[in-house]
Amino acid sequence: MLTFLFKRLVQLLIVMLAISFIAFAIQQNLGDPVAQMTGLMTSAEDKALLREKLGLNDPFLVQYWNYIVGIVTHGDFGNSYFYKKPTIALIFEALPATLELVFVTAVIVIGLSIPLGIYAAIHPRNWLTKIIMGVSTIGISIPVFLTAILLLYIFSQTLGWLPSFGRGEVVEFSDGAWSTGLLTKDGILHLILPSIALSTIMLPLFIRLIRSEMMESLGQEYIRFAYAKGLPKRLIFYTHALKNTMLPVITVGGVQLGTMIAYTILTERVFEWPGLGNLFLYAINRADVPLITTYIIFVGFIFVFTNTVVDIIYGLIDPRVKNIGGKS
Repeated sequence: MLTFLFKRLVQLLIVMLAISFIAFAIQQNLGDPVAQMTGLMTSAEDKALLREKLGLNDPFLVQYWNYIVGIVTHGDFGNSYFYKKPTIALIFEALPATLELVFVTAVIVIGLSIPLGIYAAIHPRNWLTKIIMGVSTIGISIPVFLTAILLLYIFSQTLGWLPSFGRGEVVEFSDGAWSTGLLTKDGILHLILPSIALSTIMLPLFIRLIRSEMMESLGQEYIRFAYAKGLPKRLIFYTHALKNTMLPVITVGGVQLGTMIAYTILTERVFEWPGLGNLFLYAINRADVPLITTYIIFVGFIFVFTNTVVDIIYGLIDPRVKNIGGKS
């Protein structure tokens, strides 16, 4: 176990270094930071002094090394050109809104995909199964921003049942360091449409994945043996078959969790949700290069960390893995 964890940690560090290098290289080619930080009336001498102070005259590798040292020693990812604040602070300010949206979306996806996928596997020729699979095919085909706009038109503009934008009333904790709308009625109402829109990305995928894995499990020899022993169908379906069905689902789910955080960009933009995705789009529109770089590194870390945790969980729950330290 310790060897396995050490290998995963080393891999995480290597991947994060690669992501930070690429993000920093992109930053170097997105424009002149001195021109973005100074006004039109700033003299050429003042610009030259600022460039020297920021170390922009150093070779690229020297600048990258200083950037990494600043992150490791002081947590310094740079300051936003527009907000005039540390970029990592802006990321953490927007993080609660995105995590809240992803959490509610994950609850919807898990709560619907497991029973629907199992039902579709147990009753493959049922009319309801045909409807489930047909709707899931349509769900995969429609872009999330079109789904979001359609939901807005029907439930907000036409029926007026739900709010169309913003996060609503939130409750703050730790002097504003964390906030949630799950504890207020207005916050929950604001969450409904964006979480449903975001869930349409993953829900069809998970329904089809669970159905496929469940049908494969039901065709295995140990299931036939369970039938031969006279075990109840409910026990066979929901204990023996479902247990092995969920192993690949956990693996894919961990990867898709990071993807879902990245996909919030379009959903947050349509609903003006004050999360990471919206912050990233505003950073692009304003050419806020340090904030763009920090976002790329942070989202990359979420992907890598999530995959590492999934690998560990998979090694712990899969009885066929005898020596997870030897797994790559």
